[in-house]
Amino acid sequence: MKWTKFRIKTITDAEDIIISTLYDTGLEGAQIEDKVPLTALEKEQMFVDILPEGPEDDGIAYLSFFVEQREDGSLEVGGMPTDEETILARIRQELEELRSFMEIGEGSISVSETEDIDWINNWKQYFHQFYIDDLLVIPSWEEVREEDRGKKILHIDPGTAFGTGMHETTQLCIRQIRKYLTAETELLDVGTGSGILAILALMYGAKHAVGTDLDPCAVEAVAQNREANGIAEESFRMMIGNIITDQEVQAQVGYECYDIVVANILADVLIPLTPVIIHQMKKGGVYITSGIIDTKEQAVREAVEAAGLKILEVTYQGEWVSITAQKPA
Repeated sequence: MKWTKFRIKTITDAEDIIISTLYDTGLEGAQIEDKVPLTALEKEQMFVDILPEGPEDDGIAYLSFFVEQREDGSLEVGGMPTDEETILARIRQELEELRSFMEIGEGSISVSETEDIDWINNWKQYFHQFYIDDLLVIPSWEEVREEDRGKKILHIDPGTAFGTGMHETTQLCIRQIRKYLTAETELLDVGTGSGILAILALMYGAKHAVGTDLDPCAVEAVAQNREANGIAEESFRMMIGNIITDQEVQAQVGYECYDIVVANILADVLIPLTPVIIHQMKKGGVYITSGIIDTKEQAVREAVEAAGLKILEVTYQGEWVSITAQKPA
């Protein structure tokens, strides 16, 4: 299937009203491109494989609308046949009407053709098996090579949850988990995403793991990855909710239950998380954090120490930082 893409250059302040206006004409499902910084809520929901700060917001936005092409080459809007010129004329008319009472920026329109894309699975072409030290990470859609049989292998499919293991922050956490893990370890993975950290802990001998996440997609991703790696369902308990603010979630997770708490999340989330999560840790428990860009290291250090934890190690990979600390015995 092919689509015709209508891309409008505008300003961020006009995004919502243009989308709403064109929705009324039958153009549904806008793709928004801008440099608006993430809100606190959006940052809170980014729990694994974090990206650095984006470019400075310049106020420019691009809105793209995709119109399905029929077999005869015509376009279809709202179930009715139409053509490119008719759609262009309608968009221009609506934009000019908006411009009469508000600023919409340049308002230029470009048109292009695109093939149908499986947005959920398209990224897989860039994700292939790789090593983290002596651990071989293999995506679920690739086979184990004969020469790799017998090696320590993690089968992973993040689905629409975060966490492939490729990001430096995930690798930093994995190394620290392996260092402090014992056969009696009860582990809590805050922002578990695909479940990669908790599953690896169980593969390396942890007694039990609990994962929390805000994203409901994590439930299915964790279940699939747990099964793919032979982890028993009763070994890994999963729950959805905000452990920072929701006391019910805190109670369900449990107090003073965990030998290791791992949190691979944004520094801006680690800071409010830390004084809360210490209550889930056993005395002498270890707190492993990452997702920390180097410019945020000092802020996280201060939050960790302010919560009464002793910093054991600070490790680095590229521009990313992991801070490992311990609760007093």
